[in-house]
Order: sequence, then C-alpha cells, then structure tokens
Amino acid sequence: MYEQIAANKRRSAFLIFIFALIVAGVVVAINFLISGGVVGFVIAAVIAITLSFVSYFNSDKVALRMSRAHPADPREYARYHNLVEGLCIASGLPKPALYIVDDAAPNAFATGRNPRHAALAVTTGLLEKMNRVELEAVLAHELSHVKNYDVLVMTIAVTMVGIIALMADFFLRFMFWGGMRNNRDNQNNSPLGPLFGIIGVVLLVFAPIIARLMQFAVSRQREYLADASGVQLTRYPPGLISALKKLKDDTTVVHAASKATAHLWIEEPLEVEKQSISTKFNRMFASHPPIDDRIAALEAM
Repeated sequence: MYEQIAANKRRSAFLIFIFALIVAGVVVAINFLISGGVVGFVIAAVIAITLSFVSYFNSDKVALRMSRAHPADPREYARYHNLVEGLCIASGLPKPALYIVDDAAPNAFATGRNPRHAALAVTTGLLEKMNRVELEAVLAHELSHVKNYDVLVMTIAVTMVGIIALMADFFLRFMFWGGMRNNRDNQNNSPLGPLFGIIGVVLLVFAPIIARLMQFAVSRQREYLADASGVQLTRYPPGLISALKKLKDDTTVVHAASKATAHLWIEEPLEVEKQSISTKFNRMFASHPPIDDRIAALEAM
C-alpha cells in the first residue's frame, strides 16, 4: 500500500509536468500561428506560467465554487464533523474544511493541493441516504484521496483542462475569422512554414482531447487505491461495499456537477456518463471505473 502511495505521488508529479508541457505546446502553436515572434512568445509564456500558478493555488476554490458548495455548520451537521474528526485522528491527517452541496443525489468529493490545504464536500443526499457505517466508509475513501495526494493532480486537472480547451477554442476561432489568412504570407517566407502551421493546428485541435483523456485516466487509476486505503482506515470492507451498492442503485444526478469536475466525485455524477459507461469504448472516456469492478475488488480483499 505504501509503495503504491509513493508511486502515486511520482505519477502525480509526472502528470502535472505533462499538463504543463501541453499548455506550453499550445502556447508555442498559438504564437507561431499568429506570428507573435519573440515578444509574442514571451507574453504567451508569462500568461501560461501565471495560469499554472493560479491553477495550483486556487483550483480547489474553483472546484468548490463550481459545485456550489458552502461550509458545513458544525451544529447542523454534527455527525458529518464527528465522523471526519475520528477518521482524521485515526489516519494522522489534519481535519480538512468541510462543505455541503445542496443536492438530493448521494455523492462526495475531496479537493485541495495537499493535506494541510484540503476540503471535503458531501451532498445533502449522501447524508440522508447513508447510514453511519456507510457514510464513514465514503468519508474514509475521500480522506484517502487526500492522504494519497490524489487531490493535487485531480483538482489541478479541473482548471488545466479548462485552460487548454479555452485557449485552443479561442485561437481556432481567431484563425477561422482571419488570423490564419494574415499569417499565411509570413509562413510562405519559410519552407517549413506550412508544416509548422499544420502541426500547430493539429496540436490546437487535439490538445483538449489529450488533456481530457489524461483527466479521466487520473481519476480511474486513483479510485481503486482510494477504495483500498479507505477500507484500510475503517477496517470494515462491507461498509464501503454497501455504500457503493447504494450509489449504483441510485439514479439521481448531481445538478451542480459538470464535466470539468466529474472526475472528483466518488461516483459518476452525470446522467449521460452513467448511461454510457457500460460499453467498452465509452469506458475510455469515463471519469470513473465501473462500480461493479470496484465492488468486486473490495470483495476480494
């Protein structure tokens, strides 16, 4: 388990590096296509670096705001606070900030850049539909994401994928409405100009797709480890198995969820994704592994 967690940290650092490379590639492609020259490259690089830093320090706030989460009152949600405090004592983690999402669908997610700057959010539906043992199992799963340092790369993916998609979309539109036409004369001055132009367009088109596939892979890999780590924390596999069965049987969807944040939740929050996850092709684009597979892995423990 500890070797897997250490490997997870290394993979997280590698994936963040890959995200940064994709952003840099998009910046270089944009700069070439608009003939920005050295000055344009410097400006674009500064923008990319700034966006990366903003993503690192504010991605958790973005995820919470997008999910319409609000702080959980300690008196109104005493059971929620008590369970998290007990699990944090058992795991040696600092208590994260606790949030509530007003939604009837049972679900939960963790966010933040490290255990000292982490937050947990649960829906009102989860608090209502789970018994104490099941709720503790779900919270242990989410705290395991924090302990395993999953939350850093999973939360950064929310903003990084959005940044890459927005940059690519904006400049593809810019080229369509005249930017490419203005740049064609400059490209004709170099024999490699048309080749670089084609590479730039291909990069702009496929970078958001690659980023999304990385986002999904990040989530799927980490759900199994968080399940195992959560069970190790509670010492009671039937609790999480029962919770996952309830999540599978529940047909409601989280209205505050979006494709940008879907990979953060313990179970697929979107209706379209729930319906399509059963086919082998669609699993490639799914943000979560099938719940049946997760249950089978827990039952084999």
